[in-house]
Formats: sequence, C-alpha cells, structure tokens
Amino acid sequence: MFEYIKGKLEYISPEYIVVDNGGVGYQIRTPNSFAFSSKMGAEIQVFTFHYVREDIMALYGFQSREEKALFIRLLNVTGIGPKGALAVLASGEPEQVVQAIENEDEAFLVKFPGVGKKTARQMILDLKGKLQDIVPDFFPNLFNEESTMVEDHTNEFEEALLALKALGYSEKELKKITPELKKEKLTTDQYIKTALKKLLR
Repeated sequence: MFEYIKGKLEYISPEYIVVDNGGVGYQIRTPNSFAFSSKMGAEIQVFTFHYVREDIMALYGFQSREEKALFIRLLNVTGIGPKGALAVLASGEPEQVVQAIENEDEAFLVKFPGVGKKTARQMILDLKGKLQDIVPDFFPNLFNEESTMVEDHTNEFEEALLALKALGYSEKELKKITPELKKEKLTTDQYIKTALKKLLR
C-alpha cells in the first residue's frame, strides 16, 4: 500500500518511530528505532510495509528496500510473525542470517527470540538459495558517524534494554550481558548492536 513515507522524524520509542508527513504522524515499527537517533527532527525516508491481519494493522519501516524485502520473505516463513522478523533484522548483520540459512546453521538461528528448532528448519527450507538478491549493498552505513558522547550514559543504556525487551529478549538473557555492557559508554544504537552481538554468540 505504501512504498515509503518521507517526513520529519518527530519521536523515537523502543518499539517505533513517529514520522510527520503533512501534519499526520505515522507510527512506524522498525527493527532498531534508535538507529534513527542522529536524524531526530530531520526529514527522513522510510521504506514501509503495511501489515494487516484480523487482529492487527501496523506499519513497519526500514532503512532500505533490501531490508524491507528480507522482512517480507521472513514473514512468509511459517512460525515467524512481524515481531520475530524484526528481531532477526535488528542484529544489523543480515549477511550472518543469510549465511546461517545457506549453511543450514540451526544453532545460530535459534538464538533469535521466538525462533525454535522447528522454525529455524522452516527458515532454511523456505529461504535457502532465495536470498542472494538481498545481500549486496545491504544496510548502508547511514548512521555510523561519530556521536557526541556525554559522561552519563544511563538513559542510553536503559533505552537499549527497553528496545531489546521489545524485540523479545527475556530479563534472564539480558542480565547475562548487562555487566559487560555497563562498562561501555555508547549511544543507544551502539548499545543495542553490541548487545545483539553478545546475545548471538
């Protein structure tokens, strides 16, 4: 229904961003909403997918068409819903996901929230050999510029934990990596990416 939405980034929460287009605020769920932090107040373009089911109607947004395409492919796998697909994309390293599918690496795939052995096998069965067009030039490094650091990073850390919980990670899983994360002074986006790397080891 909507290919993309262009507008001013008005708000960021752990689960979604709000983009103002012509006075209408679109609530758009994204894999990692804090990846847009450096664009707050600026005009952005978000590639969107309008998800409609009997019990839910929502907009999902992505930084690239390739990311959107992988999301749609994941949705077509039995056992994976929007929340699970977002959790897979939130790692920011789709090459690893594609490689795991191609190598039939179930052990890697089951590390994502909501993905059990049965779903991992289904991902491999449905997607192996069908994702080559998604890997090239995937996830352009739009948000890697150096951020101005402040001494107290409690807010960023708390925001990152909220975003990880929204993706489906449990308190127990997060407690295991919290001590290591607290030693670092990072932006919210960096905390999320670092946490995901540790969770997916």
